[in-house]
Amino acid sequence: MQSNNTNNFQAISVDHAKVLSPKRNSTKADSTQALVNEQLAHFGIDEQSDYGRALAQTAHHLYGAQSSVVQLWDITSNTLQSLDKEDRVAYFNAKKFLSFQIAKILDTLQNPFRATYQSLSSGNGSQGHYPLFDNVTALFSATPVVVRTATYVYACTEWVDDAFQGKEFTHQIYSRLLNPTNISLANAIVDMEAGPYASEYLAWNFNSGMAAIDAMLSNVLSHGDVLIVSRNVYGGVYQLLHDYFARSNRMDIQIAWFDGYDKESFADFMAQTKQQYAERLNKGASMHVYMESPCNPHGYVLDVPGISELAHAEGALVMLDSTLATPVLHQPLQHKNKAARPDYVVHSYTKDLCGSGATTAGVVIGQGHRMFQPKGSSVDGVDWSQTMFWDVYYIKGAFLDSEKAFDVLNGMKTLEQRMMTKVINTEVFTAFLSSHPLIRVNCHALPEHSNAGLREKQHAHGWPCTLFTIDMAPAGLTRDVFTRFFDALEPAFSHQVSIGQNNTIVLCPALTSHSELSAEEQKKAGIELTTMRIAMGTDNVKQLIAHFILAARHFIDAGAPGFSDEFMSNEAIDELYLRVSERVCAQHFGSKPSMASLMSTQS
Repeated sequence: MQSNNTNNFQAISVDHAKVLSPKRNSTKADSTQALVNEQLAHFGIDEQSDYGRALAQTAHHLYGAQSSVVQLWDITSNTLQSLDKEDRVAYFNAKKFLSFQIAKILDTLQNPFRATYQSLSSGNGSQGHYPLFDNVTALFSATPVVVRTATYVYACTEWVDDAFQGKEFTHQIYSRLLNPTNISLANAIVDMEAGPYASEYLAWNFNSGMAAIDAMLSNVLSHGDVLIVSRNVYGGVYQLLHDYFARSNRMDIQIAWFDGYDKESFADFMAQTKQQYAERLNKGASMHVYMESPCNPHGYVLDVPGISELAHAEGALVMLDSTLATPVLHQPLQHKNKAARPDYVVHSYTKDLCGSGATTAGVVIGQGHRMFQPKGSSVDGVDWSQTMFWDVYYIKGAFLDSEKAFDVLNGMKTLEQRMMTKVINTEVFTAFLSSHPLIRVNCHALPEHSNAGLREKQHAHGWPCTLFTIDMAPAGLTRDVFTRFFDALEPAFSHQVSIGQNNTIVLCPALTSHSELSAEEQKKAGIELTTMRIAMGTDNVKQLIAHFILAARHFIDAGAPGFSDEFMSNEAIDELYLRVSERVCAQHFGSKPSMASLMSTQS
């Protein structure tokens, strides 16, 4: 019995060890020793020489180490959930030290490698520097390494062939496809969005949010499909859909604009859409759903789980732009009911996730089998050629470079704290504005707002989106008075076209972010010529309020006497700020795990 177990383990060990062989796909070796002999012969090394014997011994240990590490991973996978937390700490640090040991072996190899390389030159240094082993110490970096390279060194023919087939992730071949810094960011956003379900998802990073959206739509949609789209989407998305995907000489996608927000409204609209475009659908077209929640420019929330369930029941894929929510307000991929999760989540990293306003970047997150498969495989009816990597990412070249990826990773470290401050500012500023009888505030932070129920149901702690709109139509201001007031909002309110930065930004959507929409489409989206979109920052909100009041006194009161007298009193503003700050902070810090749960021996 013992002999059989030993033989089985030996066979398994050889299979695991083969991945290290330079002839991994063509080897006939049935033992570790045979793999070693084959490796020496492949590189033309005399196994009887001193160098050959030392190399053979080293290779033998490496093949054995590979088998042992695979066994260690299998044991970890099978036992991790049953371990108490003390053992998990011990296991983690033991494996961390293994990484240091392996790195140390590589570092030890550095000097003889360099000496051998130098011996190949003519002695005048014209051969240049060979940095392969200099990079080993980067393994000890406390932050992701910014890998600034376009290409990578081949290991051997069969390894790079596997890399081109998508079967060797360690062997990257071109930074347009994969880059270590880029991969670090992809892993980070998947962990943040999917949490306990992270192993089910993959992400691809792009050089802008629009590039990510274009890639997602290009991968999902086929010519002539029907796409249900929530009405309030970013103007650039409207332009992409209207001017490219919907054009008959392009993709001929039929767009159906959904004006509602709740599950019931969507059910009715989807039934109407199916009936209206039955001819297309009967001829083989598919129907899919694209949502933005919270949406631009008003910050309204859609019932993402409810709409996803309904869409999936009809066989439709669901795409969600969750940029304004960030994983702080909403984590749609962590819904326990898989049918209630969107199939894809897209973010513009440019906004809150990065936060600095210094980087443009985007990401698409989706189920692993829809995002990538090695060539030749098929999972759940999805062929490898249909995955986003091979269908779009591999060929379009809209990849994210390492410097931008590093910027986003740094920004994500402070996301929770920044979003908490923005939520406080949003609640304080909208309450202040709504107390004025001549200012209309369109923000679901207000409890009486029609979208407040969905916000309370769907967002963490019921926190509001930090983007909203206001207008002063009840005041009957002339265009001249309004524009002078608007221009005077600088410098407290920045006149910029983006959102999600540390500073508070104000603009008129009709003239900027949504100018691509016709006047009729703007009206349907609830955008008036004098509508102001406000993206709250992390500024001192009381300073923002003071500037707003002063600008109103100087420019509005002359045209609408007594306008500024209707603002909340100074004392009431101070009290409002303290009350909201204390509540939001208590919600945030009170939601953290208790010490008892952290110290529990079981997870």
